[in-house]
Amino acid sequence: MKRISLIIAACAFITGCTGTIVSDKAVSVIPQPASIEMTEGSFRLTAGTQANFLYEAPELEYVAETLEDMTEDIFGKGIKMNLSSLDASKGINFILDEELPAEGYKIEVAEKTIDIASSTAAGAFYALQTLRQLIGAEAFTAEKVKAVEIPAVKIEDSPLLGYRGTMLDVGRYFFPVEDVKKVLDIMAMHKMNTFHWHLTEDQGWRIQIDKYPRLTEVGSIRKRTIIGKDPNGEYDENTPFDTIPHGGFYTKEQIREVVDYAAARFITVIPEIEFPGHSLAALASYPYLGCTGEQYEVRQSWDIEDRVFCPGKETTFEFLEDVLSEVVELFPSEYIHIGGDECPTKYWQKCPHCAKRMKEEGLKTFRQLQGYGIARVEKFLAKHGKHLIGWDEILEAGVTPNSIVMSWRGTEGGVKAAKQGNRAIMAPSTYCYFDYYQSKDRENEPLAWGGFLPLEKVYSFNPFEGLSETEADYILGVQANLWTEYIPNIKQAEYMLLPRLAALCEVAWTAGRGSYGDFLTRLPAMEEMYDACDYNHRSNIEKR
Repeated sequence: MKRISLIIAACAFITGCTGTIVSDKAVSVIPQPASIEMTEGSFRLTAGTQANFLYEAPELEYVAETLEDMTEDIFGKGIKMNLSSLDASKGINFILDEELPAEGYKIEVAEKTIDIASSTAAGAFYALQTLRQLIGAEAFTAEKVKAVEIPAVKIEDSPLLGYRGTMLDVGRYFFPVEDVKKVLDIMAMHKMNTFHWHLTEDQGWRIQIDKYPRLTEVGSIRKRTIIGKDPNGEYDENTPFDTIPHGGFYTKEQIREVVDYAAARFITVIPEIEFPGHSLAALASYPYLGCTGEQYEVRQSWDIEDRVFCPGKETTFEFLEDVLSEVVELFPSEYIHIGGDECPTKYWQKCPHCAKRMKEEGLKTFRQLQGYGIARVEKFLAKHGKHLIGWDEILEAGVTPNSIVMSWRGTEGGVKAAKQGNRAIMAPSTYCYFDYYQSKDRENEPLAWGGFLPLEKVYSFNPFEGLSETEADYILGVQANLWTEYIPNIKQAEYMLLPRLAALCEVAWTAGRGSYGDFLTRLPAMEEMYDACDYNHRSNIEKR
């Protein structure tokens, strides 16, 4: 574990009549850096400051754009970028240090220079997220700022975990591209690097597939939406519904736009295409994909659907391979998520196609039939250079060592996966389901799925609990999950994410994080940044 040296205090700003913003605070950064040392003096950032890039790398253009945007927000115009300057005697200098970890960085703020060292452009980008916090929220909201005094400090930092994820479910409620970009911006602020995009569900298919146009013509629209608490599918004429049809999907052009926007923030986008469960929108579009071939319709309530893909039919796998062939062309990610969770076998048990398949393959249980289907999908993805991720139910179906397990039903699935040599991502509902209530005072909170996940509980998460040091190496990272049964818009999504994402990002980033009390002393400065960005967030959770 890294030794952590910190000098941290609450944040306060003074705006003088000269238009200079002076921070009189000690450094307050989330996620907590590995090492911080305060030094004497400060750096005066003005519109005339120049940035010098002292090495070349293709993705440095993203870093330059980020710094230009940051300073434009402060001064009304971005500072000058010298992409080949060798003058490092003043200004903001980007320096290559190949000994630093891939996402690590060093920042040294002195009177004449801010030196940012990294071995990759990603490290430089994360350094800018820290610099944004050193500048402070006041600079981004005050009018006619002439200068910002940034306290002199030395920071050395790198992340604990390589996979730092956030999942957005757009199957239940569709989020327009601009709202998805807002989620990506929030992730970047918190140094999260993986966006899990849950694109298909019983309640809506959200991705354009050229070979199967009915997926979006039919599968992207449900005729009504249940409101209030879901009565487990047992609803009647008295059950309240919003009778306005709900729909939406992303064109391939929009998908590429989001992927590029994420890449500029050093975020990888992982799509989820559900198989074999959570698939009623696909069956409504192409009924032959189910066991019965009945005329299905897109689901209107939130409970688990019994009607799922039929793994007994070869046409099911033809469909999946066609769909995934188009998906892998859109997403550069090495991972494709296929779901694999909450799949009832009710209709498989009386399906002649499934019975025939089980006999031919020597399968004794219906979970083995599910495993057969997942193995086929995994083999297909491998041919395209992709790795399969599935929710922890895929362990019950049987997985190859190449499968990655995303543990959501507690941490047990991730622990089991790691012990048997499978890589795992920890996303347990007990710590990472941000659709849960943040307070026990539910009358003053927006309607949520249920459960209670306060900020302190998120911060207490140990993704390595129950694992030896060797087994812990199989944990790729952690992920926040935002299911949207009761989150119909971006403002509510922001509220459910923030500030809990601040707690989880520190779990993912900081190897030797301190106490929850210490985290709370740094949180007000981050909340000021949320306000500066006009993000809806819950404040001072424990005090309400």
